Amino acid sequence: QLIGIWYISEWMAMGKPNTFQLVELGPGRGTLTEDILRVFKQLSSVLRECDVSVHLVEVSPKLSEIQAVMLTGGKVQPNPEDESAYMKGISKTGIPIFWYRDIQDVPAGYSFYLAHEFFDALPIHKFQRTEKGWREVLVDVDPEVPDQLRFVLSPARTPATQNFIQPEETREHVEVCPEAGVIVQRLASRIERDGGAALVADYGHDGTKTDTFRGFRNHKLHHVLSAPGTADLTADVDFSYLRKMAQGRAATLGPIKQREFLKNMGIDLRLQVLLQNSGDTATREQLLHSYDMLMNPEKMGDCFHFFALLPHHRLVHPEKKDKPESKSPLPPPVAGFNELLLK
Repeated sequence: QLIGIWYISEWMAMGKPNTFQLVELGPGRGTLTEDILRVFKQLSSVLRECDVSVHLVEVSPKLSEIQAVMLTGGKVQPNPEDESAYMKGISKTGIPIFWYRDIQDVPAGYSFYLAHEFFDALPIHKFQRTEKGWREVLVDVDPEVPDQLRFVLSPARTPATQNFIQPEETREHVEVCPEAGVIVQRLASRIERDGGAALVADYGHDGTKTDTFRGFRNHKLHHVLSAPGTADLTADVDFSYLRKMAQGRAATLGPIKQREFLKNMGIDLRLQVLLQNSGDTATREQLLHSYDMLMNPEKMGDCFHFFALLPHHRLVHPEKKDKPESKSPLPPPVAGFNELLLK
């Protein structure tokens, strides 16, 4: 709900353009989009003059079916082959929804992008600093143990080593996700050209961590090389790399810890309202448990981060060269990344 509020807040700060596309990358089961659409419905009087549409970038046919049921009640239709969207429907709240296989297929236009636990699932290259220079960490069949894989260092420099290591790198071990770099470049170009903003929420660090590649199976840690294809593989997002890959086309904010972002967004006030409105003990316990999961530094409060891409003019007020004496108002602070003073 607070992410939905964030988009409306940014839309208002940017002068309430008359159309906006909500574009989510890898929407999972569609739960987050559904919550955001509920907020849009609750604030429909604010969005009344605005033409809102939802655009989901999803490669999995199975997940797009689940999303369709969640968001439209299953009322969707496939699109002709020559159309950029492969499926379309109308949300339960009356908003058009389109599905695409690639961000390139999403139509140009004023858009708000959302990448929630998206970048951490993209493949990475791993590199190790050695006495002979950087070497790529590769996967090999273990000659000692049949049917088992192992990590090995490349005997010489690989093309990835030459292309993906920054000259100023000080770490001994580095993970690089080139695909994330390409997607951020595309987002930054679109924001520079059409306006809007992108919000990235993920496990990550600001260029400080080294070896974060791990597997999870049934919510338990699982060795990444055993029984391939049966576990979720993930690596923390290197936000310093995303910032670099925006190449100055868009301004960047963060990463900021989830705990701080949600506090700035007014989660404490929201929790109080929800607790007051919930009739039974079980619901209240669930709310407090969920709040703890999101905010506790030992849980998701400190390891999950928010990061934003915005047009440069959103953060810098335009200089009035012709009338130096007139002070143009400073742009409003960006919600979530600044402390909100609730009057």
